[in-house]
Amino acid sequence: MEGLAGRTALVTGAGQGIGRAIARRLAAEGALVLCNDLDPARADAAAAEVGGVSVPFDCADPDAVRRAVAEHQPIDLLVANHAFMTMAPFLEVDPGEWRRMLETNLLGTAWLVSACGPAMAERGYGRIVCIASEWGVTGWPNATAYTATKGGIISLVRSAAHALGPRGVAVNAIAPGVTDTPQLDVDALDAGVSHDEMAAIYARDIPLGRIGRPDDIAAVAVFLCSTAAAALVGQVLMPNGGYVT
Repeated sequence: MEGLAGRTALVTGAGQGIGRAIARRLAAEGALVLCNDLDPARADAAAAEVGGVSVPFDCADPDAVRRAVAEHQPIDLLVANHAFMTMAPFLEVDPGEWRRMLETNLLGTAWLVSACGPAMAERGYGRIVCIASEWGVTGWPNATAYTATKGGIISLVRSAAHALGPRGVAVNAIAPGVTDTPQLDVDALDAGVSHDEMAAIYARDIPLGRIGRPDDIAAVAVFLCSTAAAALVGQVLMPNGGYVT
């Protein structure tokens, strides 16, 4: 991918799943990857694997976000991938879980965009990719709080794109379909089945015949970080195997 060699990329939630796959791909394209995770051990492991820098912090803490971003400037590429999810029927969601998902998923993404965007705009170049969810478009009955935060991320991206696009910063979102990551265990627990059974259940309704893989999403994220995607601004790409079109 053009335009990635020598760039510095901050990937949040890089300790596992989609974030880890994105970190690998960006590093393979020559970017220096700042590997964030809430768990310092996972951040360290990701950084060691990709030859990057471990940057553990809580994305829900705006002060921690500002400190980390300021310490590691210039940041050319931001992939906001971190997330927290629990599942329960709409009327049974614990208020504390509502708050944690809002603060982590939606506000955490807002803090990151607000911290990285202005410096990118001053330099006249930047790429911001926010990982939303297919469910942020369609909704999902037992994940109301989670889907609300992911829908909010889509609106955030579209607004930020208007603000930052004229100054050379492309802001876009990816709304993946169900993907085989540790987060799928939350779905499996809610349904009372195993991880593999949950994957098979979801796959029944996907035209591709399988759920997503982290590398599927990583490929789209790396494309959006490249100069090849220069005309994509404020877009929501949906790699989901055809489940939602």
